Amino acid sequence: MTRSWVLVRRRALAAVPVLLILVLATFLLLELASGDAVDAYLVSSGGGDANLVAQMRQHYGLDQSVLARLWIYLAALAHLDLGWSLAFDRPVGALIAERLPNTLMLMGAALALSFGLGSLLGVAAGARPGSLTDRLLSVGSLALYAIPGFWLGLVLVLFFAVDLRWLPGSGIETIASGKTGLARAADIARHLVLPVAALGFIYLALFLRVMRSAMAEVWRLDFVTFAQAKGLSRRRIVWRHVARNALLPLVTMLGLQAAAMLGGSVVIESVFAIPGFGRLASEAVAGRDGPLLAGIILVSAVMVIAINLAVDLLYAWLDPRIGAGHAS
Repeated sequence: MTRSWVLVRRRALAAVPVLLILVLATFLLLELASGDAVDAYLVSSGGGDANLVAQMRQHYGLDQSVLARLWIYLAALAHLDLGWSLAFDRPVGALIAERLPNTLMLMGAALALSFGLGSLLGVAAGARPGSLTDRLLSVGSLALYAIPGFWLGLVLVLFFAVDLRWLPGSGIETIASGKTGLARAADIARHLVLPVAALGFIYLALFLRVMRSAMAEVWRLDFVTFAQAKGLSRRRIVWRHVARNALLPLVTMLGLQAAAMLGGSVVIESVFAIPGFGRLASEAVAGRDGPLLAGIILVSAVMVIAINLAVDLLYAWLDPRIGAGHAS
């Protein structure tokens, strides 16, 4: 049995109780929250009579007991049914399937930008700790990391979309453009440039600092001194020995920051008016749509678990010692 299969099996078994606890906690917290979708509807519509309120609560099953609603919800989840959105009057699964691809594109591009460019800049800073390049990159990354994501997004919109008019400032694609194929892909890519930059640059600074710090620690290890004594070139030592070993904590950070980036997409999608997963969550909160919010939280948890599983597999590939004691 390969180490990869062992890791997948162990993570899958560990994820079951985690998801069950999450479902129960989410349901109970939503029940303890004041108001529901009917109350939100009454506020937005200016009120309604008692008969209308009673009919709406009966129609959506809000007149039943907490245990009855919990049992119905768990039974639906067992059949992979996330329920019915009260605010949108549509299946929760259909709404999530419609919005999730936009967020995955945004997160995927932002992760690639932050991890790839952050790693390369971290190698440049950590190749010669204490040098002028190291100091400039360290100060620049610290300043960039201190900038709020929403503020950076607004500045990018004002400069590149309003003043220069180089890039679109909102949306995921041009409305009713009629574009298909590569033309539509290019249009979506242009719309994603600014939100990807706003979301990715913050985490780029974090990956840069982690890579630089990890390389500074690796430089002190004995095998690096041995490589220097053998007369290997500094470039080879940096890329073949120091950077490769410093990559391990960076991969760990990648899994941890994936969840934070998913949360940060809520703000970025609101700033750039992107109809994505994060913006759907804010709309669910505003509409007090319990089933939709519960479905969003559950899908988010599954995404985070899947991302961390992928990171574990990558970590095991980079370090063969990981999981070696469990393979048979």
